[in-house]
Amino acid sequence: MRASRFVVLALFAVLVTVPTLAGEASKDAAGSAAFPSSPASVLSAMDTKADPCQDFYRYACGGWLDKTQLPPDQSRWGRGFAEIEERNREELRDILVAAAKEQGGDAGRAKLGAFYSACMEEDKVEKAGADPLKPLLKEIDDVKDAASLMAMAAKLQGYLVPVLFRVRVQGDFKNPDLAIASFSQGGLGLPDRDYYLKDDDRSKQMRADYQAHMTKMFQLLGEPEEAAKKHAGRVFNLELELAKVSRPRAEMRDPNKTYNKLDIDGLKKLTPALDWTRFLTTTGYPSVKDINVGVPEFFQGLEKQVTSTDPETLRAYLRWHLVLATAPLLSKAFQDENFDFYGKKLSGQKEQQARWKRCVEATDSSLGELLGQEFVKQYFPGDSKAIAGELIGRIEAAFEANLPSLTWMDDATRARASAKLKALKNKVGYPDKWRDYSKLAVKKGDYFASSLAARRFAFDFEENKIGKPVDKGEWGMTPPTVNAYYNPLLNEMVFPAGILQPPFFDRGFPMAMNFGGIGMVMGHELTHGFDDQGRKFDPTGKLTEWWEPSVSAKFDERAKCVSDLYSSYEVQPGVKLNGKLTLGENIADLGGIKQAFVAYKKWAKEHPETDKPVLEGMTNDQLFFVGFGQTWCSLQTPEVERMLVTTDPHSHPKYRVTGPLSNFPSFSSAFQCAEGTPMKRKDACEVW
Repeated sequence: MRASRFVVLALFAVLVTVPTLAGEASKDAAGSAAFPSSPASVLSAMDTKADPCQDFYRYACGGWLDKTQLPPDQSRWGRGFAEIEERNREELRDILVAAAKEQGGDAGRAKLGAFYSACMEEDKVEKAGADPLKPLLKEIDDVKDAASLMAMAAKLQGYLVPVLFRVRVQGDFKNPDLAIASFSQGGLGLPDRDYYLKDDDRSKQMRADYQAHMTKMFQLLGEPEEAAKKHAGRVFNLELELAKVSRPRAEMRDPNKTYNKLDIDGLKKLTPALDWTRFLTTTGYPSVKDINVGVPEFFQGLEKQVTSTDPETLRAYLRWHLVLATAPLLSKAFQDENFDFYGKKLSGQKEQQARWKRCVEATDSSLGELLGQEFVKQYFPGDSKAIAGELIGRIEAAFEANLPSLTWMDDATRARASAKLKALKNKVGYPDKWRDYSKLAVKKGDYFASSLAARRFAFDFEENKIGKPVDKGEWGMTPPTVNAYYNPLLNEMVFPAGILQPPFFDRGFPMAMNFGGIGMVMGHELTHGFDDQGRKFDPTGKLTEWWEPSVSAKFDERAKCVSDLYSSYEVQPGVKLNGKLTLGENIADLGGIKQAFVAYKKWAKEHPETDKPVLEGMTNDQLFFVGFGQTWCSLQTPEVERMLVTTDPHSHPKYRVTGPLSNFPSFSSAFQCAEGTPMKRKDACEVW
């Protein structure tokens, strides 16, 4: 099961010390000399002529929306995540450029500098062309049947090329302290099964563009146009059949339906024509015994397709996914063609990002905790962990204090919810123990070889966990990441250093803004432990039913209110959100804003000296909601909006603001919204 993420959007970093929550520093946070520039920034992003009770998103973000243009190298951009990540990239680049210039010294920094430099040496990448792929392409030529296909698929999976299906390692849902292998549906080149199955004109055009793109990539590999076009059509038809046996994305959210643990004999019995022994042996991990098969019917459909498909098509399929997964490592022709389809046509992005940005991201992806150590040393103040931990404690206390008011819960389930909350673990900033990259060999001046080595290193790192106790100190994100997550199998919340900064967190901000920013993030992640997925895992991370049946039924009624509401929201004319796909994130948003506001009000009561409004004409309660809303001021291309409606479990940024607030009585009280106005719903949805 994936760690539930707070956002998909992420971008820019100004890592500053976070405000303390008591004593003199609290006075500073409420309005010291550090804050004078902030009121202008807050007000300039607003449209004060808009009615907050009619459209609060416009009220909070209208000024920013009117002034801001979507950067040509982005498909989406936001005042919160996007601007932070952009700054983070610049800081990471400074680290990497400095590391590349150093002679001798620290081995870790030398490895970072060598990897980044190899990526930036475009002349060498260009000169190599498609040559780095030749050894693997030659091996693909030896695929003759389903058995040899499984062996080659295993080889490619070892380089993180997700052919046929997806492979990962995670805790056993029924025994979360033990790591097991997990196989699930995949093997597609388009973002989702719906791209293959929808019958509207736009989807038909996208499928035609996809096949044209594959044709061009095959040609870049040296195939004549006629052969390339034939192979593209055959590969598409194979993927179409895999899409037909894939579950809709919303149905993949139920962990009870995606937990199907089999031993290796059970997997062989499920799909006897697939040579699993050869697959596991080729990966280098032949002793794997237990596997969670997320979607059994997908693997039965996969077996049918690969055993009935001619070898020429199977080879073309493998070639396609190899070049798709490695295009960013190859010469400009491959990169440009890859961007033309996935960047321009699929996402609406006008320009490819600068090479240095892509190389920073590649280094973070390949050597994330090595780079993260340098990032933390330079940009994450030493006391920030403790300060953030204190704020988390306040959010948790607010959640606990709210439990008795939930009339739909019985006392037994309420007590169990409290026990799960008390067992919750928090990780802040960076890992206590850093990952060891000493066995990863980076080859100076050879970006392709270094990248493949990093991919194999990552694959082995994961596969070596199988059958062993889960490392509860491990992180699923690198420290510079502008994001956060809740992991139900470990019952933990994780907040990387990258997100602990403005506009979410800053010692110069009033506490109303800090609670509305990072406080809401914390409340969101906490609520994930009790959303429609998280609630099915107990305090130890075990998938089990710990709710009384009558209480579960009442939860489902409230969840349906949320699902129905968000399904009514239109992103574009005729393009609505999928309330079932986004249900968990929407429940977390509704709960997050409530817990953050309650925690803020308690803090404010403890600090009456901060009662004076910080912004003229705006109460501090109103500032809390404006601060929250402005973290979601966003621009997106129409293309990426349509894609995210299909693939993203998070709602559109506008509805991440207006959805929770229109259902929250404290918001309508703060802005004195009348009954029946859009921001004060008569039949409000409330779960937590």
